[in-house]
Amino acid sequence: MKRKSLLLWLIGGCLGGLAGYFYFVYYGCQENCAITSSPVNSTLYGILMGGLVFSMFDSKKK
Repeated sequence: MKRKSLLLWLIGGCLGGLAGYFYFVYYGCQENCAITSSPVNSTLYGILMGGLVFSMFDSKKK
């Protein structure tokens, strides 16, 4: 993995994790929700989604 790709994943993961946690705090439900019923699930989902979204900005040629 190139340094730029790794940096984009890390930045996206950090921002996504924060967004996932704050989503749980302000909008999360208490029961019967797979992702938003736990701060751990919500944060991990945010890390994954943030990393994926930010990895789209890697400009490698195919």
